[in-house]
Formats: sequence, structure tokens, C-alpha cells
Amino acid sequence: MSAQHKNQVRIIGGQYKRRILKFPDALALRPTPDRVRETVFNWLGQDLTGQACLDLFAGSGALGFEAASRNAKLVTMIEMAKPVHAALKANAEVLKANHVHIILSDAERFLERNTSKFDLILLDPPYATPLLGKVLPKVIPFLNEEARVYIECAEWPDLTGWEILREGKAGTVKFAVICRASVDDQKISDQIAE
Repeated sequence: MSAQHKNQVRIIGGQYKRRILKFPDALALRPTPDRVRETVFNWLGQDLTGQACLDLFAGSGALGFEAASRNAKLVTMIEMAKPVHAALKANAEVLKANHVHIILSDAERFLERNTSKFDLILLDPPYATPLLGKVLPKVIPFLNEEARVYIECAEWPDLTGWEILREGKAGTVKFAVICRASVDDQKISDQIAE
């Protein structure tokens, strides 16, 4: 990114298209690139009307605000860094995105207390950490039927019990949309493993 675009990201689709989000300097804060977001929301569909979305590692808010821009009925963003949390709240106010709820919390602590279910969960934890593998099993109770999960990481964690619907790679980053494997798929997988 050029110096003038440092610490900002542009929403690429939906009602907030071309709006700029600003975020503070923070270690490990790296927004999902435009090209990847465009691909992912082509996979997910450009209209998320009626869907509840959880952005568990909100960071810059790029993914969560893209979902909000595409008419998700509710977007819950979780961020544990106070300055980043404050920037997310400010961006939501600028966009008048009343359907975006921003919670100051650690991702795992949020999951321990959560009682809501979601149609889409976005999991883009800090790069090169084991967090994706730790939280992936913990989100299962919060998935609505036919829910999808977006994952982004350097290397896939154990995806037993999950089905990769679409996947891609951008540089060293892997990304995919996954869902829970059907019971029949799981039985076949278990038989192969025996």
C-alpha cells in the first residue's frame, strides 16, 4: 500500500461501496486484500439479506463491513484491542450501520458467553498464530443450519468434520469458505480413516 493509503481500506461492494474505513496502527493488523474480498463475496453471494454474521477477529473491519454492506441483518464484530475497537465503532457511526454491533472482547471469551447463532462466521485471526485451529471447533454450536464459515490463514488447521466449498490462495495466504460436513460425508470420512 502506498503511504497515503496506509491504515485505510475501501469497501468494494454493496450499499457502502467505495467508502473508506480508517484504522489505527496495530501489530498484526492486516486487512484482507480487495481482490480476496471480492472473490469471497462472489462465493458467498452479493446479497446477505436476512443473515446474521459474526466477524470473530474484526481487526480493520474489512470483512464485517463488507457483509454489512451486503444487507446482512446483523453483523457482530469482536475486537480485543481498545484502539482498534474504538476505530470500528467510529467507522460504524460514519456509515450509519446500526445493524453492526461491535464488542470489546477476546474471541475465545466471547464464544464462552455467546448464545446467538449465525449464518456466516468470518475467521481471519492474526497471521501465523494457532487461533484458527483453536476456535474452529468452538464455533460449531453457533452455526445455523446451512451456515458457512470463511477461514483465512497461512496453513489449514485440522478440517475433519468440515467440507471446503471453495478455496483460493493469494501469496502466502490461504482462504476458503467451508461448512459442516453432512452426516453421510462424515461416515465415509470415518470409514476411510479406519
